[in-house]
Amino acid sequence: MKSSSRRRPRKRVCPPAPEWSARTYVRIAPADIGLFRFLLEGHDNLGIFTVVDKFKGILLMRYSPHLGREMKAFIRQAATEMELEVLPRM
Repeated sequence: MKSSSRRRPRKRVCPPAPEWSARTYVRIAPADIGLFRFLLEGHDNLGIFTVVDKFKGILLMRYSPHLGREMKAFIRQAATEMELEVLPRM
């Protein structure tokens, strides 16, 4: 009998747990906060956000530092759906 030539899947090495979360502040229209939450939830486990000022639409997004590239891509994509401004660090 011939043995199966199937390869074993590679083990995925998870990066070590970060000591701190990466943070990004964004400003959107207050009416778009619900849409922003919906879009972020569609990108499973990418990050979470807190509403810092609901009247000005300022959000604090927290995410793992190793997901920085994915978060920037999400922000670019969300900017096509709504007016979005990335704020300097506070």
